[in-house]
Amino acid sequence: MLQESHRRYWVRFIFLFCLFFSATPLWAQHDEQNQTSVQQAVSPDHQHHGTVGHQAGWEGSVAGIAYSEFNHHLSGIWILIIGLSEVRQALALPYWAWTRFLLPGALLAAGSFLLVWSDHNAWPIGSLSFMQTFFGGDSEIFQHKSYGILSLTVGTIELLRRFGQLGHAMWATPLPVFAIIGGLMLFGHSHGIHPSADKIAIDHAIMGTMAVTAGSSKLLSDWFRSPSHTRSSKWELLWAGLIMLIGIQLLIYSE
Repeated sequence: MLQESHRRYWVRFIFLFCLFFSATPLWAQHDEQNQTSVQQAVSPDHQHHGTVGHQAGWEGSVAGIAYSEFNHHLSGIWILIIGLSEVRQALALPYWAWTRFLLPGALLAAGSFLLVWSDHNAWPIGSLSFMQTFFGGDSEIFQHKSYGILSLTVGTIELLRRFGQLGHAMWATPLPVFAIIGGLMLFGHSHGIHPSADKIAIDHAIMGTMAVTAGSSKLLSDWFRSPSHTRSSKWELLWAGLIMLIGIQLLIYSE
């Protein structure tokens, strides 16, 4: 009974934490829109020479669309790899045990890529400094870098789990929580001034819904599995299937 109460406490805590974390990009996006309006009102003749004007010129351009689509398609490949490894685990297949390392490997690769190449004008490859990249008020850049940091963190945890270094059951929690946080953040994800802004918003909302559902399913599967129950549950199959669908949607993503 105490164990059940403890689990419910942690479910509520993580849910509230996810809501708080996912709201941060929305606040940043609101501030960014206010800053854009002020800059346009104060200096309409020079706005294209600043960061806002540069972003507006990049978003929706041929080069900007190609860059964004490539990043989404590459992310789709990594997520498909994760999904395939989770399908094997969900089906409790006795062979291809080495595929359990695909998930942490894909997370580490995705996190490294996002931290470096998520945005063409952001640190470390762009003109923006480290402080401007992380604290400059650009919600899109902030989210991309946040995904990178979270992906690296969770990937490291999952790698250590698979090497037997983190044996406590609570270490299984960061992965589904990451999926929930990432999904919630997608609802506030904006590509700024973009001709396909509505389509992009719908795509991200669909992926966000699937990610939150997938993470919740994984959380339920991990926390309420009986120690004597070795077969995978329907929640694990739902988790793996939704991850696969997210990967497919990213592969066919277009702006």
